[in-house]
Amino acid sequence: MLSRSRFLFILISVVAFHVCNAAEDTRPNIVLVMADDQGWGQVGYYDHPLLKTPNLDAMAANGLRFDRFYAGAPVCSPTRASVLTGRANDRTGVYQHGNALRLQERPMPRAMQQAGYATGHFGKWHLNGLRGPGVPILGDDKYHPGRYGYDYWLSVTNFFDMNPTLSRNGSFEEFKGDSSVIIVDEALEFMKRQTKADKPFFTTIWYGSPHSPMVSSDADQKAFAHLDESDRNHYGELVAMDRSIGNLRNGLRKLGIEKNTLIWFCSDNGGLKVKPESVNGLRGLKGTVYEGGLRVPAIIEWPSVIDEAAISKTPAGVVDMFPTVAAIVGLPKSAMLQPQDGQSLKGTIEGIIPKRRKKPLPFRFMDAGAMVDNQYKLVTQKLGSGEYELYNLAKDPTESKNVFGSRPEVAKRLVAVFEKWSKTVDASDEGKDYDEGHLTDPDPRRILWTDHPDYEPYFDEWKKRPEYQQRLKDK
Repeated sequence: MLSRSRFLFILISVVAFHVCNAAEDTRPNIVLVMADDQGWGQVGYYDHPLLKTPNLDAMAANGLRFDRFYAGAPVCSPTRASVLTGRANDRTGVYQHGNALRLQERPMPRAMQQAGYATGHFGKWHLNGLRGPGVPILGDDKYHPGRYGYDYWLSVTNFFDMNPTLSRNGSFEEFKGDSSVIIVDEALEFMKRQTKADKPFFTTIWYGSPHSPMVSSDADQKAFAHLDESDRNHYGELVAMDRSIGNLRNGLRKLGIEKNTLIWFCSDNGGLKVKPESVNGLRGLKGTVYEGGLRVPAIIEWPSVIDEAAISKTPAGVVDMFPTVAAIVGLPKSAMLQPQDGQSLKGTIEGIIPKRRKKPLPFRFMDAGAMVDNQYKLVTQKLGSGEYELYNLAKDPTESKNVFGSRPEVAKRLVAVFEKWSKTVDASDEGKDYDEGHLTDPDPRRILWTDHPDYEPYFDEWKKRPEYQQRLKDK
């Protein structure tokens, strides 16, 4: 016969077990994956003439494919700022590649952290105000990923390639192998730990591929032997990156969590000047506000919700990521700093694909601007000049015919909408959105890491590394 104390212990244990099960967190895991300089046409499912991407193709065949998905800007750091905030890059102080993200923003990882998610960043950061080839991030960096809500990070300041040196929460480590495969393997270890702890995770995996300098293994560039060396390595990097996507998907299956994990893949900006071309006939490349600079490949895979492949031709963009994740997870509205430039795509993910987008997608980058409003796109090469171009993307996806003069009613409406929006961006840039009502860090740094004194002790050692030799030759 059980003693009274033993009986009470078993009873309490049983009750606790059922309480814990009842309170089990069933919210989905969120994994945001982003390529670096992959053009809209550089995927197998768009019939690229040379490149095969079987794992991205498999994602598209099992998930939701966006055929008109837009970066936040035509270069990397601004897009990354838009991913994390749901806001146009100029609102956040990230005007150009290498600007630091203002600490006054309310970024998605912090919101997810506060909601009980484990948060991890792996790979390229480029939101800490340092330019030049990627170097491991210092542990006391004012703008390292942990300042924005990441519990755990294995990160580098900018682009990185084979055999990288990365920073694990501030401690430098050297790795051997392809960078894409390395950061996915490391991310999977993080996911494994959270799965064992029954804790949902929010993870960003930001590749350094296929950004220059192009370096790939002989095996990965074998199919491109007839191309010149740079293009051969460029496409080899994409082969390795696609393989790492397969590793990620297989890893989630091995952990038994693939059904309740949302993977959202995209690129950070349009493609580069390579052969074969990177943007599948679109106008412009990285750095321009034409389609080739802004439109990027994008796929969402979430087996427990998306049980049948779908294709959306309705405009969407990285500014929609935070509002969408917030709607899925149930974050309070206060988690997102207002105004938001994106909108939730939760209904689209659940199978209700709208024919038209409610909110236009606006862009400001340096002197240029653009606004996508369903079939129409407004473009200006000089903000404030009053000079605009208008394209009907439904009839003219390559933006070859300016219809600004022949569609005056559309032109007038979009110019008014764009200029009104641009004024709100100016107000944001002055700090009006923040609780303080002004900027507390008015000039986030944008410097070369070779000018940062805390990196000087590493110069002699890093001169031996090919990615740093040019930068350090005079140091």
